Amino acid sequence: MTTPIDTPSYSDQFPDHGQSPADHDKNLATGIVVSAYYRVHPDDRQTFIDAVIPDMVAARKMPGCIYYAFSPDLTDPNTFHLVEGWENEAAYERHEQAATFLAALATVVQNVRILDRQGVRYDVAKQHIDDPREKVA
Repeated sequence: MTTPIDTPSYSDQFPDHGQSPADHDKNLATGIVVSAYYRVHPDDRQTFIDAVIPDMVAARKMPGCIYYAFSPDLTDPNTFHLVEGWENEAAYERHEQAATFLAALATVVQNVRILDRQGVRYDVAKQHIDDPREKVA
């Protein structure tokens, strides 16, 4: 199967926009985790991507951002997964009030037909670092 020349590749759609300073230290405590998925109308896919990426780039640079990941689903290109980890409530609130977040939210609400969505915020009481490789002898 060949990819049409005018179809942007995954790396073109989702280049490495830099990682938050904590991305390589998974031992940092994450106080708040947000996990969400969005299924958007195929005609609105690029608008959704273009709205979210600037916020992702800005969020990863914010104090208290442990991680922020946004990616398309491997089996449905119109479904996206968003996972955020924040050090504490203050860091989470700073992001929720940031101009980049509010701009992304406005663009999505006004211009993207969301066909399905679910989002959950978790307040982490205790964190365990789990490495399943330890279970393999």
